[in-house]
Amino acid sequence: MKVPKRHTITAALPYANGPLHLGHLAGVYISADIYARFLRSKKEDVVFICGSDEHGAAITLRAKKEGKTPKEIVDIYHKNNKEVFKKLGISFDIYDRTSDNHHHQTAQELFLELEGKSAFKKKESEQYYDGEFKQFLADRYITGGCPKCNADNAFGDQCEKCGSALSPTELINPKSTLSGKVPELKKTTHWYLPLERHEKWLKKWINNGEYKGEIIHDVKKWKNQVVGQCMSWINAGLQPRAITRDLDWGVKVPLEDGDGKVLYVWFDAPIGYISATKKWANKNGKNWEDFWKRDDTSLIHFLAKDNIVFHTIIFPAILSELDGFILPKNVPANEFLNLEGQKLSTSRNWAVWANEYLNDFNGQEDVLRYVLCSIAPENKDSDFSWKDFQARNNNELCSIYGNFVNRSLVLTHKYYDGKVPSLGELSAIDQKVIEELKEIPKQVEKDIRAFRFRDALYCAMSLARLGNKYLAETEPWKLIKTNPERVKTIMNISLQITANLSIVLEPFMPIKSTELASLLNLNLQKWDKAGNENLIPKGHRINNPILLFTKIEDDKIEKQIEKLEYSSQKKSKFPPMKDEITFDEFSKMDIRVGVIITAEKVDKADKLLKLTVDTGIDVRTVVSGIAEHFKAEDVVGEKVSVLLNLAPRKIRGVESQGMILMAESDDGQLSFVSPTKEIKAGNTIR
Repeated sequence: MKVPKRHTITAALPYANGPLHLGHLAGVYISADIYARFLRSKKEDVVFICGSDEHGAAITLRAKKEGKTPKEIVDIYHKNNKEVFKKLGISFDIYDRTSDNHHHQTAQELFLELEGKSAFKKKESEQYYDGEFKQFLADRYITGGCPKCNADNAFGDQCEKCGSALSPTELINPKSTLSGKVPELKKTTHWYLPLERHEKWLKKWINNGEYKGEIIHDVKKWKNQVVGQCMSWINAGLQPRAITRDLDWGVKVPLEDGDGKVLYVWFDAPIGYISATKKWANKNGKNWEDFWKRDDTSLIHFLAKDNIVFHTIIFPAILSELDGFILPKNVPANEFLNLEGQKLSTSRNWAVWANEYLNDFNGQEDVLRYVLCSIAPENKDSDFSWKDFQARNNNELCSIYGNFVNRSLVLTHKYYDGKVPSLGELSAIDQKVIEELKEIPKQVEKDIRAFRFRDALYCAMSLARLGNKYLAETEPWKLIKTNPERVKTIMNISLQITANLSIVLEPFMPIKSTELASLLNLNLQKWDKAGNENLIPKGHRINNPILLFTKIEDDKIEKQIEKLEYSSQKKSKFPPMKDEITFDEFSKMDIRVGVIITAEKVDKADKLLKLTVDTGIDVRTVVSGIAEHFKAEDVVGEKVSVLLNLAPRKIRGVESQGMILMAESDDGQLSFVSPTKEIKAGNTIR
């Protein structure tokens, strides 16, 4: 395997259908940015690619609901998400968008190249169609029971519980997520990528790193869960996968018989990496092919686990059919980030949105980067909690990193008027500290290159721990009275550690590293200077100290917890929503206006009233548990809502033929659900 001369780093394109949350950042973008920043600090040739994924049914659906065009929807979220990334210091070389013409052109050119190589199969098939919304359904817009593990709410392409690859027609009791109705099968023609042709070589490439007779990557460096998910798909037998769909928003199929069809979003989105590279290269005087077609280029895909197979099976199958394209050296996918012990859920607003964090914690962007890297779900799902966030800021960033830097700068100003003192004779403890100073960057580098970012951050922070320990053991504030020459050496070494912190922590906390370099009156140094014990010359003047980090108080954290609970109703006094039903299931309920004719208590039952109700179509008996709230004589004549087609059942010996609908107040008081206008008995409620 060749030592790479350049690096193409991609981060999964976020879908321009909503804002970013902490799960996105922890799952993909923080790790990718750390890796890109480190390589740049090593002065290596890097392009870091990302952009908005702007096609697909979800966007058209949202546009319909909001009365906007798909372009209006993607414009909003492309702009918002790009701004969030910038504020968080995510250092993309280009943040592109798949709705741009240059991307459409690139995707169409590659499609035609593949079509010319007979890489596709064209065939007619039956696909699910939502008659109410008048559109064919993407796999993700069909849910049902998983045929493999019987889990509810599996998607048409994958069961997220057992990880099995599925096709929509395999689902048990499928339904459309658009209308909630059972979709119909309707004939349509599409182009398919015959993945079964690629099964043999993909297995070799994933298991052994072998491609076209050469070992091109070290499989030992791949995460177990990535290899495991790939082999689960392959061992189940790869199937042809449609690469086009019936939709009017997306990259048009550039063939005469492609009218009304676009490239499937999973096909065109990864090509977005290539089109973005082309655009970047054109603006920067580079050759884009060097970053996609040279075997001395390292291609790394950063993504979360729900995107693994698209980047390890489907996209490589596409690239293998194109002329000269390389395959990824690694796909260091992360697992998922949970929130306060529960799975993130955008549908019930159980999420911390990145833009809201930036508003609520202005100036603490790097605190979030630090915490999310500290708990990154690298090999298993991890959990973000506000209390842990506070503890890591206060106990680690403030008390360890910030405390050491502040003491070093304050004492230098106090003893030497802000000028770096000279280095004198070294004691054993000085020599040991300098040795550790030199070794820490080496271990940080080793961990970053192995995609162990949590370990790398802990190791980088150990440099601040080393500095604190050194000051605590040498106690310069005491020695200044008895041995001022010794203090000069201690403070010189402390300042060298401080300067090194700005280098080794820059990939993780770039904003604070820049601030620290400014405090030291230095330009931010590259990685080749890390471990150097002479970064700051004697006599160099440093700037007045300011605190890099400030403690986060309890009340601020409590507000965040309350905000989260309020927005999701997690701890609401109201009961949670019951399981979802379809529109057809709701339509089966016959609810009508009724009038209570007579009422009496049920013998030996304090809570029950026996009601005679005129439903407009008949007179029937309904037993209702409202006796603790209403006297029998008071309810006669009340107009009520009654569920008619509930199966009869005997309650305390009385057959009840329906159910009266009631509303319950916060304190448990009941009231009838009644029409606000004059409505006759027998009229329907719908």
